[in-house]
Amino acid sequence: MFEKVLVPTDFSSHAKKVVECIGQIPGIKQVVLLSVISRSVITRVWDPVAELKEVEARLMEEKKLIDAPGVEVKVRAVSVLEGEIANAVQRVAEEENVSLVAMGARGKSRIQSVLLGSVSRNALRFGDTHLLIMRYKVLDSGEMEMYCDRIFSKVLFPTDFSQPAEVALSFLKNVQGISELVLLNVVSTGETDEEIEENQAAANKKIEEITRDLEKSGMKVTPKVLVGHPVETIRTVAEEENVSLIAMSSQGAIAIKKGRIGSTAYDVANSVDKPVLILRRSKIAMY
Repeated sequence: MFEKVLVPTDFSSHAKKVVECIGQIPGIKQVVLLSVISRSVITRVWDPVAELKEVEARLMEEKKLIDAPGVEVKVRAVSVLEGEIANAVQRVAEEENVSLVAMGARGKSRIQSVLLGSVSRNALRFGDTHLLIMRYKVLDSGEMEMYCDRIFSKVLFPTDFSQPAEVALSFLKNVQGISELVLLNVVSTGETDEEIEENQAAANKKIEEITRDLEKSGMKVTPKVLVGHPVETIRTVAEEENVSLIAMSSQGAIAIKKGRIGSTAYDVANSVDKPVLILRRSKIAMY
């Protein structure tokens, strides 16, 4: 499914962790390692040829971090004006016809917070390719937690039972390496206790049907129906179940006609402490 993967790097510690892990994605055959050089429009003295050569040399060193026999690694360096990095990433993704863009949640910025960096945030909002955002917890030792070979081992898939979520789940169940799937529906509507209970009962019925179908294919499934705020509940379940990855459709029932990314998917990817895989509706239709 993800045979050719684009990995943008700014040589930060977060980016290097992605490079180290990328070879462990099931079925991967080729990695395109990309560095985008950004310059200000007011720069007067600039030697783009020399800088590109320098960056390419750094990329050749960075590619040595990919310890995956049989995986081909290609390096690319491009230059753009300041503020156009995310557009350059998407352009290269299209030129290389990659099936996935994998990137760190943050870059070189010294401002550390739970939110995404500007490049990964723009890739999330405006990109057209499946996107894997690798976020790591900082452990007591100061090192960043790593998932690598178990990134697809236990996957949380939140669903609102919409058509985009159904298509994304159909795609996901064919991805190699998933040992367990936590299937979650969050009931977030209902004016009275009776309405909430009715919605919860209906959700339980739907999720049981989906679970039976997935189990027929040999997949281990843990179904959950909970009442609460979708984003907060997804974050809580991800921690309680200690999942290695959260996979979501880029759009849900509400967001189908509103843009490339729905609010729930955006808020989850922007705030959780787990790697997040955003499956683009337009790309799923190609498989």
